[in-house]
Amino acid sequence: MKRGVLEKVFAYFENKKYEWEVIVTDDGSTDKSGKIASERIKKLKNFRLLKNPHGGKPSALLYGIKKAKGKYVLFTDMDQSTPIKELDKFLKFTREGYEVVIGSRGIKRKNFPFYRRMGAVLFMAFRKALILPEIDDTQCGFKLIKTDLLRKTFPELDYFKNKKKVKGWKVTSYDVELLHMLKKEGARIKEVRVVWDDQDTSQSKGGYLKRYVKESLDMIKQILKVKLNDIRGRY
Repeated sequence: MKRGVLEKVFAYFENKKYEWEVIVTDDGSTDKSGKIASERIKKLKNFRLLKNPHGGKPSALLYGIKKAKGKYVLFTDMDQSTPIKELDKFLKFTREGYEVVIGSRGIKRKNFPFYRRMGAVLFMAFRKALILPEIDDTQCGFKLIKTDLLRKTFPELDYFKNKKKVKGWKVTSYDVELLHMLKKEGARIKEVRVVWDDQDTSQSKGGYLKRYVKESLDMIKQILKVKLNDIRGRY
């Protein structure tokens, strides 16, 4: 937020002719980010801050989904690795009847270490062999989805069936399950190439390679669970 990302988002929407709102959903942050956001949005029209108990990223998103007033909800990360202006590419597809439009980062990603590029290729191949073979990038945080579909599917994620208390920061592959559920609902899904430049400068997630290996193993387990749930007819 010190880079002025909230102000950049406001500048993008300020002169749009359609109605819009920006919901900043705080997942029980313990640093100063919540306080900074609260101060910044006082000067920004149509911005709201939700202060939620810590429950992980899906939990924070669900709070926002429940409060959203628009026809569509756009997921976009605070760090703006995918800049908000990429939304322009998405809107024409909503006019063509797509209920879901998702960003695709490609393999050549800026500020992306080689081991993460290789991991992305292997992850995609593994996931496609099991589920959603028609989608290249399920994990890009930039997604536009009809609100009514989100309210129907998002609370049904396996993530919310787990009653364990969430501690600290944890990566999840909820995106895979959500997209699979949306597909099962008959939603038309469009994947669009977007600009992506890793701007995540958080210091609270731990160290790099070791963390990445652990995250990858966790995501593989979660994808296997989605596939197993699908075989069992849960969706």
